Amino acid sequence: MRFSDEGKKATKRRSDEATKGKNLPRSSLRRFVAQSLRRSPPGFSLVEVMIVVVIIGLMATVVTYATMGYLEKAKKQKAKADLATLSGAVDSFYLQNNRFPTNQEGLKPLAPEFVKVLPNDPWGHAYQYVSPGKNGPYDILSYGSDGREGGSGADGDVSSADVDVATGKKR
Repeated sequence: MRFSDEGKKATKRRSDEATKGKNLPRSSLRRFVAQSLRRSPPGFSLVEVMIVVVIIGLMATVVTYATMGYLEKAKKQKAKADLATLSGAVDSFYLQNNRFPTNQEGLKPLAPEFVKVLPNDPWGHAYQYVSPGKNGPYDILSYGSDGREGGSGADGDVSSADVDVATGKKR
């Protein structure tokens, strides 16, 4: 069997690479070792990746903590806007029928003539209608996130008495 010249060249290259740095003079050997030590492998070490993950986790925690109250504030504002709309619809019902809806009827006679559909409050409960109300001829109420009368914060009640019907702003 005869070997081609290419096989001999490849074998010579492999032996050169294996002995690289072994047959060099001392000063060249120092340079070779220094260059080998200076080369760092590509990519990140596990410690560097862990530090970045911890920093991202801390940042996410701070952002979550800072924005937690905004969702409840937005739900209260939506409830106030709905109450302003429903109060306007009850007033329109009164002008057309010369009476307010009864407690038995609730808000049902308002749809679809005065409002397209009766919305639920932002917490998924139906709005409550009471006639006569504590602060006028009627009250429309949302009992907050717990769905029960009373409470504070997210569980606090929102009433049509808290909203100016003309502007939708808090009284």
